[in-house]
Amino acid sequence: MTNQEAKSGSEDMVIDGFEPDDPAVGQYNSVPDGFNVNYLKVYYGKLFPHADIFRWMSYDGKHPACDQSYLGRREFSFTLDNDIYIRFQSFNTASELENSIKEKCPFKIDIGPVYTVDPAKRFAYAQTGDTVFSPVERELVFDIDITDYDDVRFCCSGAEVCLDCWPLMTVAIKVIDTSLRDDFGFNHILWVYSGRRGVHCWVCDGKARRLTNEQRAAIAEYFRVYKGNENSQRKVSLVGPLHPFLARSYTDVLKGYFEEKLLQSQQLFATEERFEKVLDMIPDEAITSELRGKWQQPFTSKEDINVVRWGQLKRMLQSGKHKKGLHICVEEIVFSYTYPRLDMEVSKHMNHLLKAPFCIHPKTGRVCVPIDPQNCEEFDPTTVPTLSKLLEELNTRGLRGDADNDWDKTSLGRSIKIFRSFLQPLLKSCKEELERDYNARVQQMKNSLSW
Repeated sequence: MTNQEAKSGSEDMVIDGFEPDDPAVGQYNSVPDGFNVNYLKVYYGKLFPHADIFRWMSYDGKHPACDQSYLGRREFSFTLDNDIYIRFQSFNTASELENSIKEKCPFKIDIGPVYTVDPAKRFAYAQTGDTVFSPVERELVFDIDITDYDDVRFCCSGAEVCLDCWPLMTVAIKVIDTSLRDDFGFNHILWVYSGRRGVHCWVCDGKARRLTNEQRAAIAEYFRVYKGNENSQRKVSLVGPLHPFLARSYTDVLKGYFEEKLLQSQQLFATEERFEKVLDMIPDEAITSELRGKWQQPFTSKEDINVVRWGQLKRMLQSGKHKKGLHICVEEIVFSYTYPRLDMEVSKHMNHLLKAPFCIHPKTGRVCVPIDPQNCEEFDPTTVPTLSKLLEELNTRGLRGDADNDWDKTSLGRSIKIFRSFLQPLLKSCKEELERDYNARVQQMKNSLSW
């Protein structure tokens, strides 16, 4: 396949190396795993949801009251092959954005804030001396990376992730999403798989986009509980009674995931090295010595060792026979192992870039697909569509005429539908807000003329 064929996105394109096994039935070999420019050209030409991304980033600015320069002041950043990094790009129309993506074929697309002026012309504005180039609007974003949990997960480390440790990301989504909606009143929240080892959150309500850096920092601090580092033994210090948000998170999410999933999947009490990490969180030498003595004895029960030892620890701390305040250690242990660990700097500043949904992660080949927060426990990162898998599906199903578009022929279709289920109510809300503001200004003008 030539580059021109890839760029044009012709209906009968076939990936390099594809040959029919049996021309009579039109079956194709599977696409070789990998990540390269030719694969991306097909993906951007046939599957990437350009129009939906444009409508999202412009907030469907078709209303008379809409600022027509809005999208043109939004920063897009492309990372190209060989780590060529292009920042401060801007686009005024959907076709400009789509054509640039297809032409440059970025390995990664990052989205930044809306600035006071067109970021691509920032130097020209700077010479006039009249305009300060600064961000004025940006979604409130959160970045949660599973590598930050390496001290409490023992199945994987670094960039590796599996179904035993992924529930940590499920917990993060449930806790943060619930609080953003119930405690802060936000409604339009998009969760996206990072493509490898974490999740990103975009809060898109108008009031969220207009938050100052100080307000963003305050919200980030609201969520901050895990404050330790690799040298500190107690990384969570709670004071009872718990704040209502923390109490709700513990009761509704953290406790259940810790006891029903992580306790056994991570074998938290199975070895001396691991149970010592838990004992280090208890500030009472008498209790830790007694528990250590029990756990160093041969384990003969047929029950799960982690469940038994966790039960022994809870009973001892909550018995009331020891010094006052130790009962909170149970909650502190659960929070230490399960509570969301945010990259605080990402959330605090407007000008931080974040990877766009539906990018392909170059290390894994997986698509950065949206996650439905209402069903996030069903999300499986190991089954996320990969670039090669999507191209294989295009080739094997491409002759079918029963789909309205190309992504309906692939496993990406469900992810597009999840994104649109987020996008449609968001754009409806934006339109209603614009109409209210527009009508208010019109009425104000009428009142001023009726003298």
